[in-house]
Amino acid sequence: MVDVGAKDETHRVACAHGRIVMRRATLAMIVAGGARKGDVLGVARIAAIQGAKRTAELIPLAHPLGLTRITVDFKADRKRNAVECTASAETRGRTGVEMEALTAVATGLLTVYDMCKAVDRGMRLEEICLLEKKGGKSGHWVRKPRA
Repeated sequence: MVDVGAKDETHRVACAHGRIVMRRATLAMIVAGGARKGDVLGVARIAAIQGAKRTAELIPLAHPLGLTRITVDFKADRKRNAVECTASAETRGRTGVEMEALTAVATGLLTVYDMCKAVDRGMRLEEICLLEKKGGKSGHWVRKPRA
């Protein structure tokens, strides 16, 4: 792990996003709440939060952080036949929360896959990426939109 002991504690925020693309019928099932395993997006939200909290256990060189806030939102995108996930993580500390936000998104989307794989094994995760980060020495960074 990188030594962050000499860094100042600052308020740090990171936001990440991703999607899982599926068949139209699978998305309809999720939106209608008809999955055999239960409330897909409710379970995925809890999994995403849990994933963010356990990032240091999953990513070998990530620092364990005391998160002060995690938000996770899911949205059905009927045009793409996808579920989009956006997660935001916050802390006051010496290192950023980018990995926690990214882990939240990945864990949430993998949970959607797990809960729906019996009806749609062809689902695919796409474009898991950092959207924005604030705080620390490097300051504020925002992903530039694609041209």
